[in-house]
Amino acid sequence: MSRTSRGAVRSRSFLPALLLIALSLPATFVAPTPFTATPLRAQQVDAPSDSVKPPIIVDDYGPWKRITSVALSPDGDWMSYILTPLEGDDSLYVKELDGQGSYVVGRGAAPAFSPDSRWVAYLVMPPEREGNGEHRRPNGPPQMGRGRPARAGGTLVLRNLATGDSIAFADVASLSFPANTHVLLVRKRGPGRDAGYDGADLVVYDLATGTSLNLGNVSEYAVNKPGTQLAYLVDAKDDAGNGAYLLGLASRRITPLATEVGTYARLTWNEDGTALAFLAGTAPEGKEHRQNVLVVIPDASRPTRLERLDPSTVKGFPDGFVLSELGTVSWSKDSKRVFLGIKEQADKREKLEGRANVDVWHWKDVEPQSVQMARANRERDHTWNSVVNVGRHLSFVRLADSTLESVSQSGTSRWGIGEDPTPYQYQVQWGFTKADYYRVDLDDGGRELMAKDVGRQMGSSPDGAWWLYLRDQKVIARNLASGKEVDLTASSGVDFVNRQDDHPYELPIYGVAGWSKDGSSVVLYDRYDVWQVPLDGSKAANLTAGVGGRDSIQFRVVKLEGPRSFRGFRGFGFRREPEEIDLSKPLLLSAYGEWTKKSGYWQVTKGGEPKPLIWLDKAVGRPIKADSAQRIAFTEQTFVEFPDYWVSDARFDHPRKVTDANPQQADFAWSPGRVLNDYVDKRGNHLQATLGLPAGYQKGKRYPMLVYFYEKMSQNHHMYMGPTYDDRPHMATYASNGYLVLNPDIVYTIGRPGSSALDDITAAVQKVIDLGYADPKHIGLQGHSWGGYQSSYVVTQTNMFAAVVTGAPPTDLPSFYNSTYGRTGTIQQGITEVGQVRMGTTPFDSLGVYIDQSPVFNAQKITTPFLILQGTADNAVDWHQGLEYYAMARRLGKHVIFLSYPAQPHHLSSKEDRIDFQIRMMEFFNHYLKGTPAAKWMVDGVPFLDKDYADPRALEDGTMWGHKPEKKGRTGRSGPRTRPAGR
Repeated sequence: MSRTSRGAVRSRSFLPALLLIALSLPATFVAPTPFTATPLRAQQVDAPSDSVKPPIIVDDYGPWKRITSVALSPDGDWMSYILTPLEGDDSLYVKELDGQGSYVVGRGAAPAFSPDSRWVAYLVMPPEREGNGEHRRPNGPPQMGRGRPARAGGTLVLRNLATGDSIAFADVASLSFPANTHVLLVRKRGPGRDAGYDGADLVVYDLATGTSLNLGNVSEYAVNKPGTQLAYLVDAKDDAGNGAYLLGLASRRITPLATEVGTYARLTWNEDGTALAFLAGTAPEGKEHRQNVLVVIPDASRPTRLERLDPSTVKGFPDGFVLSELGTVSWSKDSKRVFLGIKEQADKREKLEGRANVDVWHWKDVEPQSVQMARANRERDHTWNSVVNVGRHLSFVRLADSTLESVSQSGTSRWGIGEDPTPYQYQVQWGFTKADYYRVDLDDGGRELMAKDVGRQMGSSPDGAWWLYLRDQKVIARNLASGKEVDLTASSGVDFVNRQDDHPYELPIYGVAGWSKDGSSVVLYDRYDVWQVPLDGSKAANLTAGVGGRDSIQFRVVKLEGPRSFRGFRGFGFRREPEEIDLSKPLLLSAYGEWTKKSGYWQVTKGGEPKPLIWLDKAVGRPIKADSAQRIAFTEQTFVEFPDYWVSDARFDHPRKVTDANPQQADFAWSPGRVLNDYVDKRGNHLQATLGLPAGYQKGKRYPMLVYFYEKMSQNHHMYMGPTYDDRPHMATYASNGYLVLNPDIVYTIGRPGSSALDDITAAVQKVIDLGYADPKHIGLQGHSWGGYQSSYVVTQTNMFAAVVTGAPPTDLPSFYNSTYGRTGTIQQGITEVGQVRMGTTPFDSLGVYIDQSPVFNAQKITTPFLILQGTADNAVDWHQGLEYYAMARRLGKHVIFLSYPAQPHHLSSKEDRIDFQIRMMEFFNHYLKGTPAAKWMVDGVPFLDKDYADPRALEDGTMWGHKPEKKGRTGRSGPRTRPAGR
């Protein structure tokens, strides 16, 4: 069967982790209905017959797995991946794709293939009880940062893929196969920073001979690009033997580079692997920072010829500053410059004894104290961008200072791009920062103002000749050498601005794909198509021949060669290197059908029309390519189909599925799939909603329905939403339990976030009712964070819903406006005015609008029972927002329950609390939407002194939620719904 006819839809995973609010026109209030739950017809709530599979509940979630750490061997013959279950240890799989070879490793982590594809290495981590649970993140693999060994060391296994033979290394923190070498580098677990030094043993294992060389107390190491030399730094106890060294990987000869007393840091090769740089120094008595020198080895073939830059003797180095190891050290791509950071030296300070503990919030503070607290460590480590030019002699140039906060190199040119946000630092912003931009000469530090009041800049060309920015909704290209500017929007006649973005800020463009290899043009996106736009102002070419706009397919350029590299240094952060695109060769394009939800990959040659390679009614994931073979791995997923991996050639021909992560899904009742519904809201917006059908769906029969939303969600039509422990409803679980599950799109009118949500949610629900799917008396609504605000507002405006659950909701917009976002310390004014809340004004200019759109001030109109969830340590929406809503509704006699989880953040982090909420939320919806007995906590509450003894599963009728009473004549279960281990 042709791959272009199999059917699928592309999903862009978009369940934003938090953020906040919504908008529209006021809705007509509907008369209230009583709080009594109306049972569904008997045949809809009866237990299934023996032949019907049971629905899934929270007790069944444990075996559900994710696939992580996917990699292909360079020759494409082997694949590695890790299955991470919700309960239990990870399992590493190493599978031969065209043969029978396979290895399964319990608690396996950090797999890597050798460059010649003959070997695989991985760590076997100790059980959590031995490692105190420190070897795994809550949702990911072990942390193996260089120089920061994991606290619990693992056992490294090196396995020959042809013979199966293996050897092991104990107590290992990290491993790597450097490119172009025949060695495995094994870094042992070190003593940790509390010991006062960072060194640990580094084993250099020769794969060809099976011999090892142990290097002691290594703190940093790096192999050059040709794979001929290993540079490393030693950091030992009491500085014994500290220094920089070079190991010839063929000769095993060690050459000391620098061994003076001090601490060495920031070792870095240039891009070609022919030159080396690092810092070395000590902190003077009574001073806070090291007095470092920069050591440069311009020619690694002559490693003993060193050049040093000593700040005490360098012309132009600012008094009272040091070269700081807190900033990164990096080479320019052409190896003519070394970028680094400088920092003010400071005396060591002692805290005042017996002082008051007070934070002084002053009106002149550029950043409020809350932001200063959140950024304290970053500010403590802040350095100023500088550059050392490498020529006959090393010369120093300071680039950034208090008047120009950061400077980044423009491509490979002599120019830097300087950014000064200080003129706009008191403005309310969200999503971007306005700044004045300068051209900075990296040779002497000279500055020239290029553009003022720029909110959107898109970087520079790979050769550094051009810089892009947005001015008056037009894309401007500026030639850095001449200062000439070209209006690319005018010359192309194309609108590159994203008009679908409904925020009240300066709208962004759709994006920059890259720059032509010859440097003559930039490749830009409009809503659907890809454009080559010449930088000389001549006519633009539509590289996708208008097919995107014609068929509403969004095309974007994809490169299979691997992830983009990052360059940069602390002070301005890491920026993506601009992409070069060879337009003489066929381009690979990702494709997404905006209205069909189909997705896949197409190919186009300049001058022709794009043609599909794979185009499915599924969500097709981004492919991973083998380094030296035409083989790729990619995922396919739908609402029903887990995103397992498929492999094929690089043209997606002859694909076959190679993983099966969750076979246990077949044991449960499951949704047959989703359907798309088009609808039009009262404001005339054409939108879509994705409707998941319940297990055992029968056409023409009406079902209870749960609505979950955020902003636009129809792009997730083909997203697999399997069980997991969190604080939102799982669409697959509710569908398994007989619910329709609806995810509608929402668009916003500035200043009317709640009304907008009301308009679109009710329009989508009414469409599903009109189509005969949903029982109009048994519809529930749930939203969290930004969705929590909207669900909290909607429940005040309509009785369309029989029950509403709202999580972490902003409910009082005037008070929310001046609260803080806990994680960053920022005051919520930006997100409220121009960000996600989209009010477009301030409460002192439009207090009436703020009150009108606040759930708290509309609470008197609530007619629906509702449930509020929030953690007391919410780091995004202050807990008092939930409390305020509960208190107001309680005062008005509304049926409201507030589930407050002590010490929990914006999204519950405790597994036990997540499970508790999953149970309570389903009990709440089951009672009001299915007519099941109410839980005792819903009827009577839970006194504080009883909370440690009250079972959330206890129902009002004396039974327990999740128990299946045994019935005569059937093989029903009795007791809790638990599954055998391993299922």
